[in-house]
Amino acid sequence: MFSVRVMPVRKAPCAGNGRSPCQEAQRGPGALTDPLNTTISPGRSTRSRISGFLLLAWLPACGNAADDAQAPLAVDLLLVNGAVFAGGPDDAIAAADVGIRGDRIVFVGDADARPVTAAARIDAGGLLVAPGFIDPHTHSLSDLLSQDKNSNLNYLMQGVTTVFNGNDGGGPVDVAAMADRLAANGIGTNTALFIGHGSLREAVMGGENRAPSERELAAMAALVATAMHSGALGLSTGLYYAPGNFAATEEVIALAKVAAKLGGVYDSHLRDESSYSIGLLGAIEEALEIGREADIPVNIAHIKALGVDVWGQSAEAIELIEAARARGQRVTADQYPWRASGTHLRNTLVPKAVLAGVGDAYLSRLRDPAVLRQIRPAMAENLRRRGGADSLLIVMANDEDIVGRTLREIAESRGKSPLDCAVDIMLAGATRVASFNMEQQDIDAFMRQQWVMTSSDGTDGHPRKFASFAKKYRDYVVERRVLSIEEFLYRSSGLTADTFGLHDRGRIAEGYAADLVILDLNEFSPKATFAAWNHLSTGVVHSLVNGRIAIRDGRYAGTLPGRVLLKKEARP
Repeated sequence: MFSVRVMPVRKAPCAGNGRSPCQEAQRGPGALTDPLNTTISPGRSTRSRISGFLLLAWLPACGNAADDAQAPLAVDLLLVNGAVFAGGPDDAIAAADVGIRGDRIVFVGDADARPVTAAARIDAGGLLVAPGFIDPHTHSLSDLLSQDKNSNLNYLMQGVTTVFNGNDGGGPVDVAAMADRLAANGIGTNTALFIGHGSLREAVMGGENRAPSERELAAMAALVATAMHSGALGLSTGLYYAPGNFAATEEVIALAKVAAKLGGVYDSHLRDESSYSIGLLGAIEEALEIGREADIPVNIAHIKALGVDVWGQSAEAIELIEAARARGQRVTADQYPWRASGTHLRNTLVPKAVLAGVGDAYLSRLRDPAVLRQIRPAMAENLRRRGGADSLLIVMANDEDIVGRTLREIAESRGKSPLDCAVDIMLAGATRVASFNMEQQDIDAFMRQQWVMTSSDGTDGHPRKFASFAKKYRDYVVERRVLSIEEFLYRSSGLTADTFGLHDRGRIAEGYAADLVILDLNEFSPKATFAAWNHLSTGVVHSLVNGRIAIRDGRYAGTLPGRVLLKKEARP
């Protein structure tokens, strides 16, 4: 643990009233009652100190006489004594109280100077109060639709209050119907939705490996327009994956133009993050071209330099993006803080043409000896660029005996080559891998960029689903000091809200949605590992979603306060 520099939080008395306007020392913590008529006990963690290089600004105690003459402000819940990060790119951490009425923040400042009366209070002394984190890239839709995982607890315990779905070109085609399903089911975090290009292709073309006809392209464009009118954030693509990989750049531009006219963002899993086809730099250039031609903001999903052939290319990738931004193009990226990516085994090794079609149609091709002979050289090359059989760790499979072992270990135990073993594993059922394919210098270089926000790309079998935000704080703020705490907080909240047009989220300010996380920074740590990928992170003391308590004293409160954030409704 590194040294702590915390200024004492004190508020000077206002002229004329003869007393300190904020009597924190006299406020006993006690047992508190929240708007849900439940008990809030401050517990040990509410009394812990904030660690890190935090220099708390002294909040001005009060304004002028007119401010003092204001009538008392009544709120449902008041957070007192906290160190508050407001969520902006230039904001410092400062002492403040935060008042919430209904689902909105209605007060930020000195509650005694206002004054503010509250039905319930939470003492956030020694804790950090920040905007709830926003994860722009998850695959949590199936969890949110379930009856036992719809709390999205793995995200709440990372400080996340809003997740995005429909990334990588997937997700629902009918955004309105999906929003209704989620609302009816109840969800623990907010979610927003993209319209996915791959899903559009499957709906209109059935996953075929060809260009669309004019009629098919028009049908996809109409679906994009409907989704945007229904509140989608924008168009997402997975140009590395089938069937998105089968689309020419011009097809994507045509669909992105529709999203652009309706205020959307273009979010893309690049066609190549490695050297599979056009290369990392070529794929970034393609994304920038799509943005220019469609006049649409571009976000590069989970930016990385994947595989031995492109290690070190982060510098050139950053130069390309910085040059585009200097020309006025709107370009951002998100990133998860892990050396290993996660995907299906088939996506790491099998040529995209073999994966054409819907569902498991590709399996019949893998069973054909003639096809295997033909694609074997390409599979061998794909394995090489990934870093070899030692780099692929099986994390989910029908055969539990192979989970937690590398492809090389499994192949050696079976007396087969890694490629033959991989084919056997794929034919036995869906298999997910953690692919250790990134270099630390590239991760650091991307993370330092002011336009890169935090994401998880959370999938089952990979600890990133349970620990990405906590890991980024612990590894890259506390241990290695790649980012300051303010940079981490902004890139986990305000930057994401600004990028995707969530105009009432990502800030602690009056009028904004009351999505808040209260952290004990001494305890904010990842617990999930590749051996135990689904362990909850620690350090979130309280969390509020739309003004309702979701996490209380480090435990799930049993509520489902999340909403589907439809973009047209997110404007103030």
